[in-house]
Amino acid sequence: MRTIDRRPYRGRRAPATEAPYGVDIVLEHLFQVAPAVASLRRESSRLANWGDELARRLIDGHRILAAGNGGSAAEVQHFTAELLGRYAGERRPFSAIALHGDSSAITAIGNDYGYDNVFARQVTGHIREGDILLLLTTSGRSPNLLEAAKAAREAGATSWALTGAAPNPLAAVVDDVICINAPSPNVQEAHLIALHALCECFDAAVERLAGKP
Repeated sequence: MRTIDRRPYRGRRAPATEAPYGVDIVLEHLFQVAPAVASLRRESSRLANWGDELARRLIDGHRILAAGNGGSAAEVQHFTAELLGRYAGERRPFSAIALHGDSSAITAIGNDYGYDNVFARQVTGHIREGDILLLLTTSGRSPNLLEAAKAAREAGATSWALTGAAPNPLAAVVDDVICINAPSPNVQEAHLIALHALCECFDAAVERLAGKP
């Protein structure tokens, strides 16, 4: 059996003064986050309404579908996991589908119908009237998200989006949108804060609605 060496690391550690420029980079990044959060703060009422409406729809048996590309896809999958699992307190699971999560469907649809349709075709297949489609993008210009929004509208579903600065093409075709006026990396950070706030509003609404006769 191998013995694990648990001696403390004695290698060279960088003194705090060795890379002062790094501290400046961190502080500058934190400074840049503030306008993105301020932009989100101005949309707090809209976000609260989303949480309430989402709770009502999912309690009634509807579902939420969500999609994004790259980092936005990761945030989408985090959000749907919170609805299927839990965010903070204990509650029952709710139907939430991250459309990019099925790699076989993504690659098959992309191969046969083109990448612009990888989400729209899934929306057409899965979504029903009364369901919600949530789209995340820092640019608001991704063709596959624009096609997904159009498919949701054709199905009679509701579409929401978290995007970067307005105006942008996606903001013009969804039913409701929260636009963050900030550089792309900070938009993505604000989107994660928005999703966590949405989860908190959703959980509070579920608890409130569950207490009604």
